[in-house]
Amino acid sequence: MTYCVAMRLSSGLVFAADSRTNAGVDHISTFRKLHVFHQEGERTLVIQSAGNLATTQSIISLLHRRCLDSAQANMLNIRSLYDGATLLGETIREVILRDSADQQNSGSTDFGCNLILGGQIKGEGLRLFHVYPQGNFIEATHDTPYFQIGESKYGKPIIDRVLTYDTPLDQAMQCALISMDSTLRSNLSVGLPLDVMIYENDSFTVDQQYRITEDHPYFSVIRKGWGEGLLSIFAQLPPLELKE
Repeated sequence: MTYCVAMRLSSGLVFAADSRTNAGVDHISTFRKLHVFHQEGERTLVIQSAGNLATTQSIISLLHRRCLDSAQANMLNIRSLYDGATLLGETIREVILRDSADQQNSGSTDFGCNLILGGQIKGEGLRLFHVYPQGNFIEATHDTPYFQIGESKYGKPIIDRVLTYDTPLDQAMQCALISMDSTLRSNLSVGLPLDVMIYENDSFTVDQQYRITEDHPYFSVIRKGWGEGLLSIFAQLPPLELKE
C-alpha cells in the first residue's frame, strides 16, 4: 500500500507521496512514486502512483520510452492535460492486459493501480486528474480540489477541515504533510521518505521538489507541534455530560 495526495489550488499545485512498498512483513522496500515529465518554459507534468508496483513501474517506463519518439503521442508532445489523462489511461489498460494475460484463469494477482496526473501545459491552466485502473478518469474542481490514492482514510479528515481552492500553497503543503503524518502513525504500509513538490501557476519549473526523511528538521517540528496541539485542545474540551 502507499499514500499519495495532490491538490489543485488557485495559485498552483501541491503533491506529496510516500515511498514504501510492502510485499509482506519481511519484504519492505523503498520506491519513488512521484514522477515528473518536464520541458522548461513549456510544460510540467507530475504523475503519482499507487497499486501493483510492477504495473506502475511498467507504465512509467513506457511513458518515458515513448517520449523518445516524437512521431507518437507522449507526455512531451500532448496538447492538453486531458490528452495526457487519456494517454495515461490507455497505457494503464495496455500494461494490465499484457501482464494479466497469463493470469486469466487463476485470478490470484491484482494488477490494478491508481494514478494521479497533474500539472500545466503552456496555453492552458492548471489541471489535475485521477486515473482509475480501468483507464477512465475524473478531474479536480473548485469544489473538490484534491485527490488521494492508496491508503487515504487516515489523512483525509485534516484535508477536509483545512483545504479550500484558495488555500495558499505553503499552507496546503503543511496540510499535506500533516495528512501524511496521520497516515504514517496509523498504517505501517505507508512509510518515509516522502517525495513532495510545489508547483506555482505559470512557472513551468521543477525547482520546488524535496525529499523528506525521518530527520528532516521542519517535518519533525510540525509532527511534534501537531501532536501536542491535538492533546492540548483535547484537554480543553468541556467535561462529559450526556444526560439531557
